[in-house]
Amino acid sequence: MIMSTIAHNLQAVDASIVAAAAAAGRPRADVQLLAVSKTFPAGAVLDAVAAGQRAFGENYLQEALDKMRAVAQALPGIELAWHFIGPIQSNKTKPIAGGFSWVHTVDRLKIAQRLSEQRPPELGPLNICLQVNISGEASKSGVSPGELPELARQVALLPNLHLRGLMAIPEPETQPEKQRIAFRQLRELADTLRAQGLSLDTLSMGMSSDLGAAVMEGATIVRIGTAIFGSRHYD
Repeated sequence: MIMSTIAHNLQAVDASIVAAAAAAGRPRADVQLLAVSKTFPAGAVLDAVAAGQRAFGENYLQEALDKMRAVAQALPGIELAWHFIGPIQSNKTKPIAGGFSWVHTVDRLKIAQRLSEQRPPELGPLNICLQVNISGEASKSGVSPGELPELARQVALLPNLHLRGLMAIPEPETQPEKQRIAFRQLRELADTLRAQGLSLDTLSMGMSSDLGAAVMEGATIVRIGTAIFGSRHYD
């Protein structure tokens, strides 16, 4: 039964987070689990909600909006946090600004400015993470580490955004020690920005295959899809 499978998987992921946090000498409460529900139907989200999950990550805007409406209709009165974690096109910023509570993938000032301008005031500031291309891959989105400080300073000044921290999708590695290198670099970038006066409290890093390494290096949000919902439809 898919419901019991998702509930079981959530328990297993939580146990992995508990173990990694304990190994790092961190409280479990320091690490938020973001269930990445992209490509999965609203029913999978409903099963996860039934198992206690409340924060969900989506990559594809139209799919996300349709899913969010279906879930809201099925669960009126239950408050969920929706995080946008996909690439952002300039012409899609308005529905993102109005429909999500977090955006993890800001890497250009133009996008941040549009999100700030289009954020409905009654919703309060939109939580923002800046995506850093930590491994320098040409195929990956993200601001370069060298350009990050200036972008961070500019985004922090925008009125309807709350700059919370940094996000990265490092180049895949299979060895935990090698996985930790990129995550450590992201943490050090955040430390540098804090030393420069920016109040950052979030490191969005780590997925199903490298969760442990990310938590060891200070992740505060781990983005887990496959380990919760199973293989994606396009895998």
